[in-house]
Amino acid sequence: MFLPARGSGGGAASAVSQSWPDTVLWRLGGFFLLLLLEGARCLANPSNAPGINNNNRPNVNVFMSEEEVKKLLGLDAELYYVRDDVVNHYALSFILPVPSDTNSLHFTWHSSSKVDYRLGFQVENTSAMDQPQSNISAQGEVPRTRSVFRVDIFCSGKADGEAVLTVQLNLTTPVNNFTVLNFKRRKMCYRRIEQLEPPKTLPFPNTTIQRIDPSSSNAPTTSTRVFYISVCVCCIVIFLVAIILAVLHLHSMKRVEMDDSVSDSGSSQGLSQPSTQTTQYLRADTPNNATPVTNAHTGSAPMLQLAGASFPHPGAPSHETKSYPSLRIEKNDLRSVSLLEAKAKVKDIAISRERVTLRDVLHEGTFGRIFHGVLLDEKDPSKEKQVFVKAVKDHASEVQVTMMLTESCKLRGLHHRNLLPISHVCIEDGEKPMVLLPYMNWGNLKLFLRQCKLAEANNPQAISQQDLVHMAIQISCGMSYLARREVIHKDLAARNCVIDNSMQVKITDNALARDLFPMDYHCLGDNENRPVRWMALESLLNSDFSSASDVWAFGVSLWELMTLGQTPYVDIDPFEMAAYLKDGYRIAQPINCPDELFAVMACCWALDLEERPKFQQLVQCLTEFHAALGAYV
Repeated sequence: MFLPARGSGGGAASAVSQSWPDTVLWRLGGFFLLLLLEGARCLANPSNAPGINNNNRPNVNVFMSEEEVKKLLGLDAELYYVRDDVVNHYALSFILPVPSDTNSLHFTWHSSSKVDYRLGFQVENTSAMDQPQSNISAQGEVPRTRSVFRVDIFCSGKADGEAVLTVQLNLTTPVNNFTVLNFKRRKMCYRRIEQLEPPKTLPFPNTTIQRIDPSSSNAPTTSTRVFYISVCVCCIVIFLVAIILAVLHLHSMKRVEMDDSVSDSGSSQGLSQPSTQTTQYLRADTPNNATPVTNAHTGSAPMLQLAGASFPHPGAPSHETKSYPSLRIEKNDLRSVSLLEAKAKVKDIAISRERVTLRDVLHEGTFGRIFHGVLLDEKDPSKEKQVFVKAVKDHASEVQVTMMLTESCKLRGLHHRNLLPISHVCIEDGEKPMVLLPYMNWGNLKLFLRQCKLAEANNPQAISQQDLVHMAIQISCGMSYLARREVIHKDLAARNCVIDNSMQVKITDNALARDLFPMDYHCLGDNENRPVRWMALESLLNSDFSSASDVWAFGVSLWELMTLGQTPYVDIDPFEMAAYLKDGYRIAQPINCPDELFAVMACCWALDLEERPKFQQLVQCLTEFHAALGAYV
């Protein structure tokens, strides 16, 4: 009945793209609201249903027009709070997010008979938001014809914070039937940055300027004194400006870290038995409740209608990707980097091989291995730290060694609690290089998920949906940080994440991933192994990579989480992936995945780059869903 996502958009794409950058819950919020609206209509008294004329009622309607819903949620629908005297309490209970650049709300209302109203406002954070104003009087009579009233909500610009606004509309009928409607909105406000005034010249009181005789011996002494005083004043001003800039920089960095913070929650309800179905694919032009195109299985599966019958060619908008200064090496530069150059780039973090002790082999490929190792402290050998050690075998070629070193530097110099960058290397002459990373005792996320799937039959409560959503939140937090630093991962997947026993997930680089997970990479005739099943269409066709293509890969990674490590598009020939995606096919909803969570995945797989959500929006959206899951525990 409702569309949880769009694949492309024509004219609607521009409108949606303008609403995305500041919309907190975007289409998922709209999906919740529309479901609540439909539930309210179903629970309404039949005597008040549309089509039944009750002359004893004033027949009041209060709603948001299709244009207003489009602006806030990106959906083509009207949202009724009161329809034919029936109050939609479900819609009223939802706190609707308002984009930061939206300064007015519009409500449509009318009544068939006399109804008095009283309008009021309440703001919880008055330092961040001014008192709202309306273009109608505080009290009066509901208009008899369809009309629109406006509520202006302007940020004060004095403080940063979230402002929760309640618009209270009291309706009174001639028979003293009193109804209170509370419309709740939430808006992020930010402090305006005032332009710094130029430093004022310090006064020198009680100073008398006298005419100096050129022949006087005091002239050189006085001029020298003035010169030194001027130099001191300039130094003081420069020092104060430097302190102010340093404080502002630290404050901004703290705000960035706070934006990514998510509260840890306990485990929720356990997952049911995992699906044994084969992967199911859906076309964009397949109607709801129709038969899937290929690989059908017994039982019903939710169908996803991404868009209309056709998709535009994705190569139209070209998105420029910016490089991050010299802390990482782009994949396209690998062939031009020699082994000596790769060693020179990591020379500053090189340590002696004698400090490293190799223990168990955790994962092994054709030429690469990952060890559980121990690193001795340089100053106190009695102290040791556990580490991952990436190494190559003796028969590894120079190209393979160079690729391991260069790809290990992708996240170097970046600091975030959900990133696992390289910490040290061993590059001594005559020995194969080794790369060291901090240890996470549950290891590779993909292998961990598959172990959970095998153990689930004996322990169904081993891992819950809430745990999986919390993992997705952490991955989106790390990717949001990379997006702000203009770093493109290009290979986000569960195989390139690690986890510890506290359920903390960290994103790592893709060094040795092609060798350790060969079934996840394919060569399409260009002599380059690529993660075809995780790549966006524009990356497959034009090698265009951006934060939007990382969002696509995040949607596939979220699908991996909900299926406990299954391989996406497992029955599709890698050479046919581009044609499949272009025709509108997507992997189907996992059997244990809630509809709301699958709607998030579908948004990530939109063909239009501008229609895909930003990572910060995914963080907020998944955090809300995680809290909703916890409310049912």
